[in-house]
Amino acid sequence: MANSPLRNSHSAINYLNEVGVLAAQIESEPLESGNTKREQILQGAMQVFLKQGYAKTSMDRVAAAAGVSKQTIYSHFQDKEGLFVALIERVTIRSFLSEFQNPFEGEPQTVLRRIAEKFLAKMDDQEYIAFFRLVIAESARFPELAQLYTRTVVQFGFQNLSNYFTAHPELNIADTEATARIFLGSLVAFVLAQEVLHGKHTMPMEKERLISSLMNCVLCQASLN
Repeated sequence: MANSPLRNSHSAINYLNEVGVLAAQIESEPLESGNTKREQILQGAMQVFLKQGYAKTSMDRVAAAAGVSKQTIYSHFQDKEGLFVALIERVTIRSFLSEFQNPFEGEPQTVLRRIAEKFLAKMDDQEYIAFFRLVIAESARFPELAQLYTRTVVQFGFQNLSNYFTAHPELNIADTEATARIFLGSLVAFVLAQEVLHGKHTMPMEKERLISSLMNCVLCQASLN
């Protein structure tokens, strides 16, 4: 994609590769840090990105929404891509990944329920759902956007859950990576179907019903030992 506005996507992706470390750093800082101007810019940028989409968002519009000058924006962010990456950090890492940065502790039944409940709790976060829709809407034209999201959320979750399964051989899971994908993938699909595609109005399902069934699928393997 030679003409893609995400011309520095590789550097952005490399920057997010160590997402676990980044999540830990962000969690250690207050949400409202001393850099209130940066937060002001991010809030304005979020409004514009969600309303206009990535392609139609301009620094002029962001500046107007944030109540700052373009020069102020560029003093904090190199370009539109850098601004969008910062929003990914703000929306996904601050509000989601920081909850899962520490090694999972506890019995499998407790850990699996905790993961599922925390993940599905994001269905009530309207900013997160709106941002999820934005990533999906722009992914066809700018696949790098979806790749950034996938690396920060999906891949991070798959790897950590797979590692947890590996550390618990009593679960009798033959393919820990595939099982992690099935478990978390089902949660992602549920959010996608219920919230993004508005399936909650045509095929509603209680969260607890999904969680219990997923846990049974994983834990029943242990009973076969």
